[in-house]
Amino acid sequence: MTGFHHDHDHDHDHDHDHDHPRGPRGWVTGLFRPHSHDSADSVDSALESSEQGIRAVKISLVVLAVTAALQLFVVAVSGSVALLADTIHNFSDALTALPLWVAFVVGRRAATRRYTYGYGRAEDLAGLFIVGMIALSAIVAGFEAVRRLIDPVPIEHVGWVALAGLIGFLGNEVVALYRIRVGRQIGSAALVADGLHARADGFTSLAVLAGAGGVALGFPLADPLVGLLITVAILAVLRSAVRDVYRRLMDAVDPGLVDQAETALLATPGVTAVRGVRMRWIGHNLHAEADLDIDGGVSVTEAHRLAHDAEDRLTHEVPRLRSAAIHAYPTERSVSAHADPAGQ
Repeated sequence: MTGFHHDHDHDHDHDHDHDHPRGPRGWVTGLFRPHSHDSADSVDSALESSEQGIRAVKISLVVLAVTAALQLFVVAVSGSVALLADTIHNFSDALTALPLWVAFVVGRRAATRRYTYGYGRAEDLAGLFIVGMIALSAIVAGFEAVRRLIDPVPIEHVGWVALAGLIGFLGNEVVALYRIRVGRQIGSAALVADGLHARADGFTSLAVLAGAGGVALGFPLADPLVGLLITVAILAVLRSAVRDVYRRLMDAVDPGLVDQAETALLATPGVTAVRGVRMRWIGHNLHAEADLDIDGGVSVTEAHRLAHDAEDRLTHEVPRLRSAAIHAYPTERSVSAHADPAGQ
């Protein structure tokens, strides 16, 4: 007997609970290394997931636009050219969400004979662009901090500068929290990375606020020193973003998901062993293949039903699983035993 194959697309709802660090330690850890098992707590259809991603990008762009407008108001009142430059920088960084918006739209296109898995990888490519922008933020922050250490520049309108920094930090952090939360829900590494990008921009604004506070207290070198600390913080954010996007591009998944898949498959009546499970993310959708050993004495119809049961159990047990291909192979010992019950 040869192997039986079964595959199908599914959209299911899943509940997935995890324990996270709590208190101040959990909050600090979450800033630099957002918790993720590369899965979501709940699952909608692939289309709804994309719509959630697009909605998150739209809302966050509105919040950042309001933030930039408030900063522009402070610039107009204070007349600070330095603040104007920082505001323009924040506004341009906010526009980096547009490639992710395009990626979500492109990812909804149907598969073709050339792109047989669809266009979900566009989302991962957008993640690469976002990682590049976080790296650029770190370079700019570090360069400015060193430049101000070598050639200190007096800060004027200290109160207004501090206000602009506070507005920039709050606006970016709100967007960061929102993008990261939605990114986790729909399983989008790129959207989480974009949230980390907003957090990096928020850290830059925090440096402006802290620097202004130091100057007000009579310590002018506080500005560049805080800038160096913020650069280190952005590098920590960059490390998390690079790790997540790299793993997606390399088809890495949380080993816990593989364990879940194997457990679910072994619990299927008729499955004698799991030869192997392969899983990969394409955009924010998870795909799987599994090779199973089954009783060699079953009929073709029974083997097909067993493969279907295994696939159905798998898609219910594993979060964010969009499709699964099950290959069922009759075990040789079972075939021999059924062919010659007397053992002759």
